[in-house]
Amino acid sequence: MNSLPQTTCPAHRDADRQTERRATSLAVAALRFLATGCAPIINAPCPATAAPPLPRTAGLTTTRRSAAGFTLIEMMIVVSIAGILSSIAYPSFTGQIQKVRRTDAVVAAMQVQWAQERWRSNNPAYGSLAQIGMAAGSPAGHYTLQVNDASAGGYDVLATANGTQARDTNCAFLKLSTQGANTVYASGPDASTANAAAANRQCWSL
Repeated sequence: MNSLPQTTCPAHRDADRQTERRATSLAVAALRFLATGCAPIINAPCPATAAPPLPRTAGLTTTRRSAAGFTLIEMMIVVSIAGILSSIAYPSFTGQIQKVRRTDAVVAAMQVQWAQERWRSNNPAYGSLAQIGMAAGSPAGHYTLQVNDASAGGYDVLATANGTQARDTNCAFLKLSTQGANTVYASGPDASTANAAAANRQCWSL
């Protein structure tokens, strides 16, 4: 039995061609999108023809300028304020350090006093630093020590500031004098230790 000849309807052939063209167009568009980022299928703009960015607002400009750092004028103002604060705080800070270091002389004078009493209990007179076994410097090294006018009745201990402590000019010299049962504290900017009573109390922290 012979088979019937296969025929294709013209309408079907046209539909097939249209489907074929659409598939080809879609494939080309897909390849173009992958290669350039353009999407003509959905009418998306290409990067080369994208719309220009919107102008920056004032708020954004200020934020970016602030993030960039300080201006020269602002830096000069900050440096000026820091200099003023330093000029106020530094003298007070230095004065506190000098006051604390004076205790080094006070401790040294007390140690000499105790050593002298031990020496005097076994000898007819008070002795020198070497005789009583004391060093010529304070424990922290801020003062040098001298024993003057040692006798059977008393002695003087003079502490002289050295190094940076010598800048403590009003209290650079501290003297402890012992005569019998009396102990006198004196101070001053030189070896005469002639400070007034108020300044003397300040130097000895009395």
